[in-house]
Amino acid sequence: MNVYVNFLSYVGVSIGLLVIGMLLFTLSTPKIKEFQLIAQKNVAAAMLLGGKVVGLAIVLGAAAEYSISLLDMAIWGVIGIVAQVVVSFLAELITIRFSIQQAITEDNRAVGTILLSLSLAVGWIVAKCLSY
Repeated sequence: MNVYVNFLSYVGVSIGLLVIGMLLFTLSTPKIKEFQLIAQKNVAAAMLLGGKVVGLAIVLGAAAEYSISLLDMAIWGVIGIVAQVVVSFLAELITIRFSIQQAITEDNRAVGTILLSLSLAVGWIVAKCLSY
């Protein structure tokens, strides 16, 4: 029975962190209304948010696999969320020649693709750095 409780605990915390991460991602980009743009069929906005979610899921999966406790997994999940938010700010600084907010609002899929790729890369790197 303990195995099932552990499974449900890890899944519950992981999904909770995924939801919290999505909310924090959208709050960290207040000028981009991701959900509103997605409802308007804006693919670039979906790529932006989807990349962050999948990048975080990669981190959460690795954290669940390599953590020594539920608390340890949650800490690494929070680190994954913070890493994705920091990358958003860095991306805005690096792309000084154009506005990410404007590009996403205009459904610039090239920008959406690079941001999706960046989020996946950061998630992969953070996940691979989880080692003991």
